[in-house]
Amino acid sequence: MDTAERLELATRNTAEVVEESELEELFDDGDPSVYIGYAPTGEMHIGHFTTMRKLADFLGAGMDVTVLIADLHAHLDDNKSPFDLLEARSAYYEATIEAMIDAAGADADGIDFVRGSDFQLGEEYTLEMYRMAAETTLSRAQRAGSEVVRESDSPKLGGLLYPLMQTLDVDALDADVAYGGIDQRGIYMLSREVLPDHGGEAPVCMFAPLLSGLSGGKMSASDESSKVNLNDGHDEVVEKIEQAYCPAGEREDNGVLEYMEYLVFPILDERGDSFVVERPEEYGGDLTYESYDSLEEDFVSGELHPADLKPSAGAAISEVIAPIRERLDDQPELLAEAYPEKYD
Repeated sequence: MDTAERLELATRNTAEVVEESELEELFDDGDPSVYIGYAPTGEMHIGHFTTMRKLADFLGAGMDVTVLIADLHAHLDDNKSPFDLLEARSAYYEATIEAMIDAAGADADGIDFVRGSDFQLGEEYTLEMYRMAAETTLSRAQRAGSEVVRESDSPKLGGLLYPLMQTLDVDALDADVAYGGIDQRGIYMLSREVLPDHGGEAPVCMFAPLLSGLSGGKMSASDESSKVNLNDGHDEVVEKIEQAYCPAGEREDNGVLEYMEYLVFPILDERGDSFVVERPEEYGGDLTYESYDSLEEDFVSGELHPADLKPSAGAAISEVIAPIRERLDDQPELLAEAYPEKYD
């Protein structure tokens, strides 16, 4: 695989790359390293799958991939995870991420998993954090974390340290590339700005799109109807898709189409399969799609109606998460220990 092929594979289905020319140089020089961090707070859901599919692409492009389970971050962000649950939630996140990576068509054994508390308490890391805190204004830290850290009229100090620590993580993990959702942009732009003054190098930054909620607008982790959970049963997935916001001919804020684009079709492409919409003969018969673009074209034109798309989409989405659901069902203690208030 030459540089152009590796670059195409690594950058496809991303929202933004800063800067693509720098990533090309990294590929020319060898096998760049990339990291993504997950703070183990609430339950993981299907929205996380967009980044998992990308990790499979990174592995395919010959990159060294590290997943950071950012346990301390989960507590610093307004105590989203109580300190006594960090170990259980970290274990649940790691097991679930491994299951998603395998379901995405990659081998989770090819990924290094690291916990934040394994290195973020070290003397060198802590000293650099103090140095960075002395140089960073309150407004700059708030601006960097505004799309990630919970905001309030009286912000806690932990939320201000959060973006500084995430910036230092890039250097501590020796990552050439920092990857995350587009909501992470402010923090990674801070990394590019300040790391060269702290003994590191400005990372290439790659961002995943954030999926819309099934009820329209932004997906909400606290709104069960706006997302598909990884342990939702088949019938529950199908029902959520059937009830989802999916106005005929409209692409914007259409979570069903986004699930198809970023979740279903990448998996189908990996398997060499097509997507079939089952439709009565009186309405034109079944439709077969080899690519997402052709499906969207028919949907926007009116050839494909939401009532026909939704049942097939629900079944396909359920099939995508089926291996993850099975692994979680086989280890009920993971969720019970991580979220005792819900599963005990």
